[in-house]
Amino acid sequence: MDLRIQSSTHPLRPLTSTSDTAARLTKPLQAAEAEGHGFGVALENALRAVSAAQNHQSHLQREVQLENPAVSLEETMVAMQKAQIGFQATLHVRNRLVQAYTDVMNMQV
Repeated sequence: MDLRIQSSTHPLRPLTSTSDTAARLTKPLQAAEAEGHGFGVALENALRAVSAAQNHQSHLQREVQLENPAVSLEETMVAMQKAQIGFQATLHVRNRLVQAYTDVMNMQV
């Protein structure tokens, strides 16, 4: 394994324009989201999961109110707590995102 530092004798290459740099930086992000990875995809999946939990708990709640013997009160209460915790976590993420956006917009350049 060669650990020597190579000296550079060639001149520095010219700086690229901002649009070239922006395109070069966003290209991996677009590729990651196209493959199903990335923050946007993860956030969308999390929101879908919270929505599904809320729909499930409302369905179980309705079945308990209609006195369906196949649905237990304990199962309904657990589903309600899961939906509530998921919703609270979503609110916290939203608040953090809004706060981060506000902080970035208030930065002086």
